[in-house]
Amino acid sequence: MTFRPAPAPPSSPAPETSPAPARRGVFVVFEGGDGAGKSTQARLLADALRAEGHDVVRTREPGGTPLGERVRALVLDPAHGPVDARTEALLFAAARAAHVEQLIRPALAAGRTVVCDRYADSSAAYQGAGRGLGVDRVAELNAWATTGLLPDLTVLLDVPATTGRTRREARDGDAGDRLELEPDAFHDATREAFLELAARAPGRYLVLDATRPAAELAAAVRSGLAALPRAAAEVAS
Repeated sequence: MTFRPAPAPPSSPAPETSPAPARRGVFVVFEGGDGAGKSTQARLLADALRAEGHDVVRTREPGGTPLGERVRALVLDPAHGPVDARTEALLFAAARAAHVEQLIRPALAAGRTVVCDRYADSSAAYQGAGRGLGVDRVAELNAWATTGLLPDLTVLLDVPATTGRTRREARDGDAGDRLELEPDAFHDATREAFLELAARAPGRYLVLDATRPAAELAAAVRSGLAALPRAAAEVAS
């Protein structure tokens, strides 16, 4: 009798593996008064990160979504007539809620870097302090609108109201949106509120003297980003 070895059992298929979840992206916000150079610094940072191969979303508030851009046009254009303070705050919060839900959170979940020109602290400063609704009350409204999403880094470009107005007038002449055209006392109040918010959250804020040259500010922003923990340090490297 000839004995033959039993056939080897069929090999089990290799277990399927799910791709590793994307690391959460980094959320950077530029805040400050009108004429501080927020849009310039947001553009410089986004361009520099893209040149290094990072996937970057640059956006703004109010705006960033079709709804947000319509709210921007409606609320900021003086031609649309007066808007009372509560209506203004609620419209900005509604636009922000859509912005977070439709753009910012999905981008961060996909591992993208989000660079935003203004965010919730602008409402706390402008409607809370400038309009007199109360910084904490407006901050609470926007915490609800954003479901508590905070930036990893908030860059406050601090500039005196008179300097900001001079810069804006040199750029736009007599044109300006409803908030830009408010008197210096209004902008002084918003500046003080921004500085107060920064003092409350020193771990999140980088406060820079916005009268410095743009290139110096851009370098300081990169240094601030590099000092962040977690994934932010990877973006800054």
